[in-house]
Amino acid sequence: MAALGGDGLRLLSVSRPERQPESAALGGPGPGLCCWVSVFSCLSLACSYVGSLYVWKSELPRDHPAVIKRRFTSVLVVSSLSPLCVLLWRELTGIQPGTSLLTLMGFRLEGIFPAALLPLLLTMILFLGPLMQLSMDCSCDLADGLKVVLAPRSWARCLTDMRWLRNQVIAPLTEELVFRACMLPMLAPCTGLGPAVFTCPLFFGVAHFHHIFEQLRFRQSSVGSIFLSAGHLIGPVLCHSFCNYMGFPAVCAALEHPQRWPLLAGYALGVGLFLLLLQPLTDPKLYGSLPLCVLLERAGDSEAPLCS
Repeated sequence: MAALGGDGLRLLSVSRPERQPESAALGGPGPGLCCWVSVFSCLSLACSYVGSLYVWKSELPRDHPAVIKRRFTSVLVVSSLSPLCVLLWRELTGIQPGTSLLTLMGFRLEGIFPAALLPLLLTMILFLGPLMQLSMDCSCDLADGLKVVLAPRSWARCLTDMRWLRNQVIAPLTEELVFRACMLPMLAPCTGLGPAVFTCPLFFGVAHFHHIFEQLRFRQSSVGSIFLSAGHLIGPVLCHSFCNYMGFPAVCAALEHPQRWPLLAGYALGVGLFLLLLQPLTDPKLYGSLPLCVLLERAGDSEAPLCS
């Protein structure tokens, strides 16, 4: 190589073409335009989801069964059509994911059991303090509680309760589909996988600000308590449903509880164990191959930290 001299080295460097992003190779728009298309697509999805809740004009509060039933229809329609936005994004950017749309959105059997169990376990560890508080304040023992939970009548009552269906089934399914399954593939080629994971909750959180105006309108709560309860961490549907069930941790009630010191120790232990187990329990190797990594590789980002 030294015998080639400077001109020879320059010739070798020229003869090696740099790898271009998939969109450029396909004649699609440049990276800047791709990012604008991605952000606009995510904003459109968020606005469509929230806007669908208000196509029905009503003076009733959001927890009224009639309002919940109408909103079920709206969000189910928007959620069913949301994959079309990903298809349109793919056509506009020219990025070919290299896998099926459903697989890219997280509908796959590979790694389904650890994906269902480990994130839920991690979330329950984070809520160790509130779970202890719930068990201390419950008048029934463990055996009676399990009988109630496993009783068919209890589930039948839940399935006829519109608020339960909204909080535990419809909201987790539709919100995770729109704000995670559809948005994450569109944002990842633009921002990278890590930033996209933290950007999706921003769309999710902003989309929930309409609850603030609704609760203030019907004077259901104060401004301070509303801001504390609006929004959840994005995660799998089971974690979302669990968080909806638990609500925001009642720290003030724990401070005034007769057994506050064990409770506070449970709160601290839960947060500590959550931080300790967060990385090992979210290791991508536990959940099989990541379709998003295939997407990033085809988009020109083959060195994504979470994919290496």
